[in-house]
Amino acid sequence: MIEDLWYKNCVIYSLDIETFLDANGDGVGDLQGLTRRLDYLEFLGIDAIWLSPFHPSPNRDDGYDVTDYYGIHPRHGTSGEFVEFLHQANKRGFRVLMDLVVNHTSDQHPWFKQARRSRSSARRDWYIWSQKRPADWNKGMVFPGVQDRTWTFDKRSREYYFHRFHNFQPDLNTGNPEVRSEIERIIGYWLALGISGFRVDAVPFIIEQIVPGKKKHTKNFDYLRELRQFVQWRKGDAILLGEANVLPEEMLPYFGEQCTGIQMLFNFFVNQHLFYALATHEIEPLIESLKATLDIPPNAHWAHFLRNHDELDLGRLTDRQRAQVFARFAPEPHMQLYGRGIRRRLAPMLGDRKHEELAYSMMFSLPGSPVIRFGDELRMGDDLSLDQRIAVRTPMQWADEPHGGFTTAKKPVHPVIDHGAWSYKHVNVAEQRRDPESFLNWMAEMIRLRKECPEIGLGTCTILDTRAPSVLGLQFEWQGHKVITLHNFAERPRSASLRLPSKELTLSNLRAPLQIRASKNGRFDIALDALNYCWFRVGGLDYAVR
Repeated sequence: MIEDLWYKNCVIYSLDIETFLDANGDGVGDLQGLTRRLDYLEFLGIDAIWLSPFHPSPNRDDGYDVTDYYGIHPRHGTSGEFVEFLHQANKRGFRVLMDLVVNHTSDQHPWFKQARRSRSSARRDWYIWSQKRPADWNKGMVFPGVQDRTWTFDKRSREYYFHRFHNFQPDLNTGNPEVRSEIERIIGYWLALGISGFRVDAVPFIIEQIVPGKKKHTKNFDYLRELRQFVQWRKGDAILLGEANVLPEEMLPYFGEQCTGIQMLFNFFVNQHLFYALATHEIEPLIESLKATLDIPPNAHWAHFLRNHDELDLGRLTDRQRAQVFARFAPEPHMQLYGRGIRRRLAPMLGDRKHEELAYSMMFSLPGSPVIRFGDELRMGDDLSLDQRIAVRTPMQWADEPHGGFTTAKKPVHPVIDHGAWSYKHVNVAEQRRDPESFLNWMAEMIRLRKECPEIGLGTCTILDTRAPSVLGLQFEWQGHKVITLHNFAERPRSASLRLPSKELTLSNLRAPLQIRASKNGRFDIALDALNYCWFRVGGLDYAVR
């Protein structure tokens, strides 16, 4: 059987139902609103929709504290409306991915309520407990500066429970076979409804085997293989997209030998070095990060992104590199978070459209599949007056109407940006949709361009010598066809000089009616303006034979 590799050549759009569109006027985004905007996503050209958590939740962590994995939060709609959304999405050719948040539950989940009643509870071993406070009780926090411990004393059961995240999010014990079986039932339920895959939250923590008193904890990578097998037994083309911010030498076990583990991982390592290149115009660290992540199993794949729903994590950079990125993109302390990241959206952080076009063109041409965060196609801004990561989770700006057309309620779930350069009065879908020169229309054009270049998702990547220290050149080859991209990170014009591995003598520009011929010595000399980019097909554009 030939495996369906649809995930290798798709564009993923990340959104939160809560802040996308409110159809019933209660101030909270809902499934009816999302379904109404599927035509907009069809115009944009994306292939897959990734939904943030929409389950019942106390919402102390924006929905990542789940109380019922089989339910829909009533404020988002009903199960019937979810099925209708899936039906309408499938009619338009969209695949739908959803967050799988099974590292932890809410402390209000019935499982944890049962577990804390007594040490003999049937759910007791579904969580991780210690009679004594472990020596590392205040180590390993995910949110340093906000979170002060990973072991919390439970007064009711008189023991400590483990939580990698907030103390209201106790970790599940995935070493327990009953917990693993329940996770499979959750996965099977949503696959049966029509989900095409899962973005798996906090993968390294899911497979970590926590033993109180031990300094080092092993990781059970076999569990990822179990999950993959179950997913493919239930739905052969469904995928697992993992969140694992780990070093390159630690990445391969997540994919597994011959890609028997997770099919896709977010490439945090390249992401962080891309922002270093944008901040400093030095591309050598970015090149090294690409080299370090090119060698993965044939069916494995990267997901590349610029910004997501969290902080821009710079923890894999050196202290000097991180300081340089902070100085350029987050010079004030309130722009930074957890000592390692930036809590700003892309547009205000980069500062101008030229930098943003360069960044997105680069992201679209990285070896993997691109992921776009909703609103970034408009150059939406952030609201740094909001707490922590909520600054980048403001509602979608649809029109120059109250609350940006997101809701007719007096008060939205999060404030809509209504002042300054990023206000919905200046940045919204309605205005940009009508402007052929808008960033929204540029983004739709780039998505179409990326989809016309399957070589990037399916082919092999070669880093080219451009003879220009600030110009990154990549070549992709698949089934005898080749695509080349050039990106000038300098704020001054640069000239790249290429000698291709093949003997082709023509480069056809994919964004302009222009062909470049090789010189007599077989080199291509290409001038690029400051912060400029070019996409070429090697040879002509004879679509009839492609």
